[in-house]
Amino acid sequence: MLWVKIFHLFFVISWFAGLFYLPRILVNLAMENEPAAHARLLMMARKLYRFMTLIAIPALGFGLWLWLGYGLNGGWLHVKLVLVMLLIGYHHACGRLLRRFDQGRNTRSHVWFRWFNEIPVLILLATVILVVLKPF
Repeated sequence: MLWVKIFHLFFVISWFAGLFYLPRILVNLAMENEPAAHARLLMMARKLYRFMTLIAIPALGFGLWLWLGYGLNGGWLHVKLVLVMLLIGYHHACGRLLRRFDQGRNTRSHVWFRWFNEIPVLILLATVILVVLKPF
């Protein structure tokens, strides 16, 4: 089961790298006025979102394997599963925002995207606290 944990952590860390970086690209997209730079940022964002989606699948799969192997023990794990669901929702929200940029229909400011960028940081902090301390 330790190898499953290792792979789960590896893919979760990789997924989070994308969840941290994609909103930063969206901040820059919201600020960019030059068409060539805008197109380049949009291409980077599309590629990153596809990669993040592929990485999220094994992260969730290995997490499910751990859950089935160890069982649902403790209230902390219930809260962690809620945070994972929120993270999946955040991932999909990133995809929707990216599609709006793709269609030229973004209405949000770079300041809004800067705040939006902080959500996965808070979810990660809460998740690490739950997993390490198992407070309940």
